[in-house]
Amino acid sequence: MERSLRAARVATYVYFVLCGTLLSTWVVHIPAIEERTGISHATLGGLLVVLGLGAFVGMRVAGPLTDRLGTRTVVPAGGALCGATLVLPGLAHDPWTLAGALLVFGLSNGCLDVSMNAHAVHVERAYGRPVMSGFHATFSVGGVLAALAGAGTASAGLNPAAAMAAMGAVGIVIALVAARDLLPAAPEDESAGSAAEAGTSRPAEGGGSTGRVWLLAVLALMVMLCEGAANDWSALHLKDVMGASAGAAAFAYGTFAAAMTVGRLLADRCAARFGSLAILRHGAAVAAVGITLVALGPWMWTAFTGWALFGLGLSGCIPQLFSAAGHADPSAAGANVSRVAGLGYVGMLAGPAVIGWLTHLVALNHALVLLTLLCVATAVGAGALRTGPDRAYRPEPAADSH
Repeated sequence: MERSLRAARVATYVYFVLCGTLLSTWVVHIPAIEERTGISHATLGGLLVVLGLGAFVGMRVAGPLTDRLGTRTVVPAGGALCGATLVLPGLAHDPWTLAGALLVFGLSNGCLDVSMNAHAVHVERAYGRPVMSGFHATFSVGGVLAALAGAGTASAGLNPAAAMAAMGAVGIVIALVAARDLLPAAPEDESAGSAAEAGTSRPAEGGGSTGRVWLLAVLALMVMLCEGAANDWSALHLKDVMGASAGAAAFAYGTFAAAMTVGRLLADRCAARFGSLAILRHGAAVAAVGITLVALGPWMWTAFTGWALFGLGLSGCIPQLFSAAGHADPSAAGANVSRVAGLGYVGMLAGPAVIGWLTHLVALNHALVLLTLLCVATAVGAGALRTGPDRAYRPEPAADSH
């Protein structure tokens, strides 16, 4: 049993890498697709909203479907669908066909995203200790793989459609092969209770958990709004506010992303020792300090330090929220994760736009103070993770907890 649980954990890592790779494959081919379809940057921005809308719908559909059919069915189906639809943006020849392609691709990506997170919750429950942050860290590995593959196919002279079709085909094979190691169903309620006593959260009865899950979703919206703002505005802040060169400015996002990846690699151990509530509360507080340094610091080194602290602080927040949503009611883990992920994704899309709108009223660095307020609100609302006395995980053998 312990061996099969380890295999399920490895398979979950595979799906997180796969999801990051497929999504990032589209991202690295955006310039070529933009040129092929003859669209402007403004039009592309609108089409990215269509992608997000598709992902949101996919998340809302996949959650209940995962609870009904099981993650062993929905996860590989979502992975195969995501791989099959990856080629569609590469085949688009005008804005309308690109919009349709992104809607379908976004929907399939949303299905994979929610179902793999629901399975990650089942794996975490079976282990009886935190493992969710490690899964989210490997998502970033997919971005690196996609960048390397994109560079290779471009140097080989492949057009975007051929490159995306090849990557999609590989993704389908991986999605189907890895399915055999997934857990056949959610662990029994006894192990869920064991994990809850260890410090994640206690399973709630039926609809009694709904209000708490929506509170977790609101916290996810605030955290992911901060992440989205950092993705699009970190480099511009260094360039426009600090007067950095384009090359130096690019390191702002690199600093943020690297700190977030390192933080997620460490967050599971910290959650095991101090509890998920501490990770969310103190992580949000560290992020608040970091973005305040970015917004108000007068020197470039304070900006880099601030972006690093911002990424480090935010790194463990979303995994804790997803985990708490999945553990709130084991019989509805998929639906609850879809609520939190869906509203969080709305925040991710809204973040850049909200900061952009504020720059019409105040300077960019002052607009970033909004992120400080959101981080403080998240730290204050972190108590939503607690359904009983907050305890750190107690290390237990995986076989016993299963």
